[in-house]
Amino acid sequence: MKKVKLLNLKGEELKDINLKDEIFGVTPNANVLSDAIIFNLAALRQGTHKTKNRSEVRGGGRKPWRQKGTGRARQGSIRAVQWVGGGRYGTPVPRDYSKKQNKKERRIALLSALSEKVNNKELVLVENMNLSTPKTKEMVEVLNSLNINDKKVLIVVKELDDNLILASRNLSNIILLAAEEINVLDIVATDVMVVTEEALKEIEEVLK
Repeated sequence: MKKVKLLNLKGEELKDINLKDEIFGVTPNANVLSDAIIFNLAALRQGTHKTKNRSEVRGGGRKPWRQKGTGRARQGSIRAVQWVGGGRYGTPVPRDYSKKQNKKERRIALLSALSEKVNNKELVLVENMNLSTPKTKEMVEVLNSLNINDKKVLIVVKELDDNLILASRNLSNIILLAAEEINVLDIVATDVMVVTEEALKEIEEVLK
């Protein structure tokens, strides 16, 4: 069973916490984890790109000049693709980029990501994230105390509160999530994952 130090917001060690091996001690599955990252990135794409083709451009219903005798190339419409203002050919149309991954694979990917954090000593467990003020300065002080001020940080709490949201929203290196919202993409995209004691219990309860 793996252990991690429980810290307070000053960076002082309080006690050791045992992590559940079935959640934080699995052998990471790189293939499933990679598929999950692609799955999450694809889900973020809107797929609403669109240009008009020849049939959708207004005008051009009449042949611009007769077929023969003008000395010019034959044309059927001023809205053909070779004309300025004409329709476009082979350009994007709306599509769904989402991919499929079954529930079992998504669970394995999440467990793999969490276990990777523990294996790489990138999991920081804190007693709580209760800030006395909604000021960014206080959040910066917490990051300095935990020696993670120069890293991209994922902070996971049981429930979000106003002070925490306001204090962290101006810091570009922080992602703030409730325990029920954790996902593979945010875990692998950050250098350090900071989890409160209550959030840890919530994660273990959901993933057990």
